[in-house]
Amino acid sequence: MGAADDKQPINPYHYIRQCIGGKWKMTILHEIYTFGSIRFNYAVRVFPLSEKVLSQQLKELVEDGLVNRIAYDVAPPKVSYELTEAGKQLMPALDAMYIWAIRRMDALNMPIDPDAFVVHKSEKYMQALRDVMENYDVPEHEIRDYKPRG
Repeated sequence: MGAADDKQPINPYHYIRQCIGGKWKMTILHEIYTFGSIRFNYAVRVFPLSEKVLSQQLKELVEDGLVNRIAYDVAPPKVSYELTEAGKQLMPALDAMYIWAIRRMDALNMPIDPDAFVVHKSEKYMQALRDVMENYDVPEHEIRDYKPRG
């Protein structure tokens, strides 16, 4: 449901949930943010979800103005996705929520997938989460030397 479809006033928290509330939307946004763009076929390979679900999540992200869909006029068809300006503006908020979630999960002694540390390779994550990473024995070089999948 795109922003243009909303004729009635909506609570901003509900709008946020509409935009990023799908099970895979934040992960997809982060993947695009990390690598600049993603191709549909790549996303099908790396995310454990069906093509139908991926297609729906991407369609909603496009409709909400967070992601651009770029179709190339080639055979076989090639489609890629990149963040819009609005999508780029959203990323600092998602980063803050991600850091909060890891800190909260650690405080509650909830198990955290070690990949959560490796894929977030930037210095901002290492600075914000170094103490938590040490609890999980994540070698700093593993984070620093992370290479994109694909």
